[in-house]
Amino acid sequence: MRGVVSKAKRGRKNKGQTESPAPNTAAAPAAEAPKEKHKSRQSLSISKKDQDALAQQQDQTAASASRVGSSSAGSTSASTGSAGGGGYQGLPQVGSPPSALRELPALRDAPPNKREELFKLKLQLCGVIFSFDDPTSDKRGKDMKRQTLLELVDYVNTPAGQKIFTESVMSDLMAMVSANVCRALPPATDDFDPEEDEPVLEPAWPHLQVAYEFFLRFIVSSEVNAKAAKKYVDQRFCLQLVELFDSEDPRERDYLKTILHRIYGKFMSHRSFIRRAISNVFYRFVYETERHNGIGELLEILGSIINGFAIPLKKEHLQFLVRALIPLHKPKCVGLYHQQLSYCIIQYVEKDADTATPILNGFFRCWPWSCSGKQVLFLNELEEILELLGADQLNQISKTLFTNLARCLDSDHFQVVERALFLWNNEHLVNSGCLSRLNAQTVLPIIYGPLYKNSSGHWNATVEGLAQNVLKMYMEYDLVLYDQCTTAYFKEEEEAKKKIQAIADRWQEIEKMATDNRSQRMIAAA
Repeated sequence: MRGVVSKAKRGRKNKGQTESPAPNTAAAPAAEAPKEKHKSRQSLSISKKDQDALAQQQDQTAASASRVGSSSAGSTSASTGSAGGGGYQGLPQVGSPPSALRELPALRDAPPNKREELFKLKLQLCGVIFSFDDPTSDKRGKDMKRQTLLELVDYVNTPAGQKIFTESVMSDLMAMVSANVCRALPPATDDFDPEEDEPVLEPAWPHLQVAYEFFLRFIVSSEVNAKAAKKYVDQRFCLQLVELFDSEDPRERDYLKTILHRIYGKFMSHRSFIRRAISNVFYRFVYETERHNGIGELLEILGSIINGFAIPLKKEHLQFLVRALIPLHKPKCVGLYHQQLSYCIIQYVEKDADTATPILNGFFRCWPWSCSGKQVLFLNELEEILELLGADQLNQISKTLFTNLARCLDSDHFQVVERALFLWNNEHLVNSGCLSRLNAQTVLPIIYGPLYKNSSGHWNATVEGLAQNVLKMYMEYDLVLYDQCTTAYFKEEEEAKKKIQAIADRWQEIEKMATDNRSQRMIAAA
């Protein structure tokens, strides 16, 4: 059974963080094994029987593997996993056959003219896919592959090793990476709660981690020619990376975040496609499933991307804001990624103040009136937006804004009221923003009622004190306006009491009529 873990333990990133340094696997620490208490999931590796059938169909793969020999094929059984290849050979690829497993000399010891061929052989060896359902099986093959992966990472970390990233090795390199990385994720369990349950860690992480690290070294290398590499790191491969963000393992999502961000920066021709792919993930999440593990990480990437948008914003960027980002406030699990989402929204307002109007309109349509915890989150975001709000935008949105603020001040939950009142502690909003003296004529008549109720006997002393301070501030701003609002409030209260009394009197009349009719029927029946 999965244990319960706090949100802080899940290691969510701070607002504004767009990229984290990748772990250094070149030091070769033993990768942490999945805990025994995690539910085991069926491996997605292809069986030996299916592997043989695929090997017959893949003449090219079999031909390249025949050079390596079959010295250790009998001692190690490994199944070949399906891997979505790129455009490098035009067809879906499979991992290397088990015959690729053999002892090979170290790259550092090989003559310079033989290193590229040896490098390719080692890539083929690392393309062998193992099943990790049974940790005790294929130990020799698993260890051989892991040590080879670590050797490759260590080698390409050197200036001489960087030179090996030529176009002639890219096909083999991407075949190896795809075989390890591009796989179908296991289906999520129905009762999984991302806010409370521990994630199911990837059992193949000892190999997967080093494969990610190796690919990251390839992507960030200055020796890699982007024009040549984009034929191998193609759109299909980028789409598979985006789909892998649904992995439950936070370690994998962290690598994916760094790698996809680097790909976005290196390959300009892929940028529009990557943004569309991320948009489609958001659409599916908001309008269909409301389940995805990597929304926060994708938003971290977008925070950096949005920061680089040119002004004026393109139409497609504005559409992305309205159709994808704003609706992300709707799902129940918005608290898991709200920091990253808020950062992206603020980036838009900083780029173009006019975006504040559609943002706030959509924001209040998504407002979680039935959930106090989410309302507090939204009020945090609202304060940041209001700090950037200009006079023109405020004129368009003022009635909606202040009406919703009044509803928050009238909330039954003291934390919502308290957080709303804290807006008046913001010096910018009070001195020159939407809550300042300039806007008192608009804001005070709308919020006076709930402010007065909270200031006169609210059970929470903090709420009562804050409400009194706000009323005092507006009274000092404009005493005439304050008196008008006071008079109007008590008049409305008196009218409301009269209406309530009139309704009660009418019900009494109806009850009296019903009683009289019942008595008459009883007399008539007797």
